[in-house]
Amino acid sequence: MINLNRFDLVSLRLFVAVVDAGSLTAGADRFGISLAAASKRINELEQHCGLTLLQRGQRGVSTTASGQLLHRHAIEVIARLEQLALAVEDVHGGADAHLRLWANPSAFGGFLPRLLSAYAARHPQVRIDLEDALSEDGVRAVQKGLAELAVIGDNVPCEGLETRLCNIDRLVLLVPRAHALAQGASVPVAAAFAHDLVTLPRSASLTRKVMAAAETAGHTPRIRVQVRSFDSMCRMVACGLGLAILPEAAAALYAQALDLKVQPLHGMAVERQLLLAMRRRADLSPSAEALVAMIEAALGESTRSP
Repeated sequence: MINLNRFDLVSLRLFVAVVDAGSLTAGADRFGISLAAASKRINELEQHCGLTLLQRGQRGVSTTASGQLLHRHAIEVIARLEQLALAVEDVHGGADAHLRLWANPSAFGGFLPRLLSAYAARHPQVRIDLEDALSEDGVRAVQKGLAELAVIGDNVPCEGLETRLCNIDRLVLLVPRAHALAQGASVPVAAAFAHDLVTLPRSASLTRKVMAAAETAGHTPRIRVQVRSFDSMCRMVACGLGLAILPEAAAALYAQALDLKVQPLHGMAVERQLLLAMRRRADLSPSAEALVAMIEAALGESTRSP
């Protein structure tokens, strides 16, 4: 029988860091301890469990089946402790309630600001802690307990999380008004891929969707500039550094101000879904549950609209 009193939280957190990094050295660096100290802690953890948790190799480490099981449960434990620490901070800070939400650029450039404005008006006692992040970072934040909710793209792996549809948008092409592709009612996606593109980082869910569409069309995208926000994307387009494929709601915000043209695309799946990710809805705080309910109500109203 394992002695629970001997489980070391530091070693559990180190184990998760090593698995996530795929390397004992990288995990030790992230944790701020020496490689020798990290190796000693992992060995002690394996001895205490009576299991081999990691397979060591020249290219790093990988989990055994037992290691995968421990990793999953260790994340659960650490997430709960993170939530406890944040809740204590809330009490010290005098907050009645707290909503921790991470969201990707598509959410910030589309439905999210208006939604949070309505939420804040309805729940003025809730302090909103909002982080602008790529979808994969949002998933990790929820998995590790740094956020209760995350808005992510529908093509992002989110193992162990529950998801709900929260928004549907349409991808469009943003071009300078004097560009040849600004003419006509819509643009074939193959024509867009014949030009330099401005994109979010390659790891972003939107960029992966664009890359997949290009591959399906038999093209290799010519990505000239990668930036971190839609604002930067649109400014690059306005300066003639390339064209951009982005959600229509975000493109419309910048088109008039920067003298750009929003063009519909055809030849690819242009509808894009955003998902709301959470650990378990049953475990959400009242603040987070209230936001989920607002999103569901808004979606219900949109489906009933003519």
